[in-house]
Amino acid sequence: MKSGTIIRSQLLLFVLLVVVTACATRHPTEDRVSPSDMQKALALKAPYGDARTAPPHIITAGKTIYEGKGRCFFCHGVTGKGDGPAAHLHPIHPPRNFTDCAFQNAREDGEIYWIIKNGSPGTGMQALIPSMLTEEEGWNVVAYVRTF
Repeated sequence: MKSGTIIRSQLLLFVLLVVVTACATRHPTEDRVSPSDMQKALALKAPYGDARTAPPHIITAGKTIYEGKGRCFFCHGVTGKGDGPAAHLHPIHPPRNFTDCAFQNAREDGEIYWIIKNGSPGTGMQALIPSMLTEEEGWNVVAYVRTF
């Protein structure tokens, strides 16, 4: 009788561990570009150079797209903290917090652009290029994201 209780307890613990692991959120700096695509993503470069030093008119254009046509703010929030009005729809893999310095330091411009273009499987992030945005607009959003 006792061994049956132990086995059930161990089985319950195993199931609980699997569920918790499956529902765990990703670390802010965890790659969302698949390993097979990472080299392609890293090779992508903005037409205006480094997004961290983009000209003001590029950043302004990116902000307009982020808050308008791209609808980025719905999930990522107006302030980029991942707290937009639709963020609650993605509890397992919440939207990126662009104000997180660890994220900003860990990600290259091409990786951010890749996700805008191709989406992020298993999250709420959908592919936006070319369905909603042009490539130029995608790069403008990357420049704006770098300002958070």
